[in-house]
Amino acid sequence: MGSTQAQLYSEIDKSLSWSERELPERERTKHVHRLHPYLGKFVPQLVEALLTRYVPRGGRVLDPFAGSGTTLVQALESGYDAVGVDIAAFNTLLISVKTRAHDLAVLDADMHDLGARLGCSTEAPTGFARDWFAPQAAAELLHFRSLIPEYSSKDVLRVVLARAARSARLTTHFDLDFPRTPQVGAYWCHKHRRTCRPVQTANRFLSRYLIDTAARIRRFAELRDTRRAAVVLHGDARELELGGRYDGIVTSPPYPGLIDYHEQHRYAYELLGLDDRRERELGAAVRGTSKAAIAEYVVGIAAVLARGQAALRRGAPVCIVVNDRRDLYPEILERAGLQLDERLERHVNRRTGRRAGEYFESILICRRAHHQPS
Repeated sequence: MGSTQAQLYSEIDKSLSWSERELPERERTKHVHRLHPYLGKFVPQLVEALLTRYVPRGGRVLDPFAGSGTTLVQALESGYDAVGVDIAAFNTLLISVKTRAHDLAVLDADMHDLGARLGCSTEAPTGFARDWFAPQAAAELLHFRSLIPEYSSKDVLRVVLARAARSARLTTHFDLDFPRTPQVGAYWCHKHRRTCRPVQTANRFLSRYLIDTAARIRRFAELRDTRRAAVVLHGDARELELGGRYDGIVTSPPYPGLIDYHEQHRYAYELLGLDDRRERELGAAVRGTSKAAIAEYVVGIAAVLARGQAALRRGAPVCIVVNDRRDLYPEILERAGLQLDERLERHVNRRTGRRAGEYFESILICRRAHHQPS
């Protein structure tokens, strides 16, 4: 029999669980954390709390499943050096833009100049651009893309393009996260409770996001510890040289078969021509949740954590944020040579979209086992 609601609430760590009133959306997505939407990321306040509790201030932190870069960004704000690894090219692009020390004068000039040149391309859209955007929106996005090579802030502009493309797709307002087919006609909108029509243009998004992106990067530049640096590695954490020594790991591995991260950002891969390594992504939704897929997931996550803990200083913590519905982590930790010191439970609200609701997740505080597995 599962735990009752009362039992679950009695066990949670309230200092790691926040209500909407205590932690509104604007605080969860402060400065560069909102440069681009990303499903499955944990809130920066949780990373801040874990760093403060478990990692010596001024230390070096590793996140082998860096995702959208929450750990690295918060490390820089909180006074830590950080290294993040991710196999997805879009993720590493996004993290690099978030954590880079930008020349703000050049960035502002680039954003202002390109914002004055928005227009339409005569290039005929193909593939995804043809199918998922209205003709005018496609022409505007392709025009913006054609101008990017002229500017120093190329990577920032690529993120702006991806964010605008996400907003300008032919999809319903209430299903931006998981659209399955283009929405070409009027529809009843569950979000606005009225009949809506798909977006036809992209320039209004491009103009808005140019301004917003520059403002968020500038805001983070005022808060980050300039003595600290972040390094972003693109590749498989089971194979890359991670370096060392680290004073802790703070990470949230992907869940098996839950989110197709490549499909979620398909517009970015298509428009930016990014390297596609989806076949190597652990927990990839395309593999499903068969017995074989789960077994592969367990072995893969354990291999990453084993390499990570081998790069830690003696006694350094491994903090893993998971929703382990399948109870996979006892085996994963054993395979990785980790022992569980603490298991903290926290309550999570989904505040937006059709996925709204609540669930509970665990924070596993582990250290290197005294007896490594053979």
